Amino acid sequence: MHLNRSGVENLAVRLLKWTLLLAILTNLAIAQDAASTSQPSSSKPATTAPASPDLPKSAPGVRPESYVIGAEDVIAVYVWKEPDMSKSVPVRPDGMISLPLAGEIKAAGYTPVQLQDVLAEAIKKYVSDPQVTVVVEKIASLSFNIVGEVNRPGYFPLTRRMTVLDAIAMAGGFKDFAKTKKVYVLRTAANGSEQRLPFNYKQVIKGENPQQNIELQPRDTIVVP
Repeated sequence: MHLNRSGVENLAVRLLKWTLLLAILTNLAIAQDAASTSQPSSSKPATTAPASPDLPKSAPGVRPESYVIGAEDVIAVYVWKEPDMSKSVPVRPDGMISLPLAGEIKAAGYTPVQLQDVLAEAIKKYVSDPQVTVVVEKIASLSFNIVGEVNRPGYFPLTRRMTVLDAIAMAGGFKDFAKTKKVYVLRTAANGSEQRLPFNYKQVIKGENPQQNIELQPRDTIVVP
């Protein structure tokens, strides 16, 4: 069979089109295969570390490595994966706390970091490799009280050196009708007697009687008439 010239040209054009189409499809297949192999496999779900527990907030000014726990403080004890042993407890006047399994433990006199080690040692026969965290939630052993004609009366932590002037500023200053010349500090002496230490605000801020601006001690009460 003889093909004329136009028939040969048509056949060549068709063959060229099929060749180009085959080349395009081949390139697309190669590109898709490369893209799929470059993506990370999603057959295994990503593993995440267990969430950290929501520990109670520490009282302001408490440094776990230096603050010394005292009687009447409130501390939170958290034992990892042991909810029955994790609780908030007050430090009794004798300095002891009571915890499940650990029993009676002396807390007063230790820093939170030191007490963590003491508690871990006490419960290790019940818990394998115990991880203990101690947080001071409320400071009662190192605090002072300010009452009377100030803007924010109440108890305040005494975690650093503080004078009567510092305390008045922390309490928001005097109210309008405060008798600033007749402020005094009530302090319990070692023998149990109560001392009354005068503080004349107007004299002190003028540089007179600076000795009245005493350094506060735990459980002092400042009275502003």
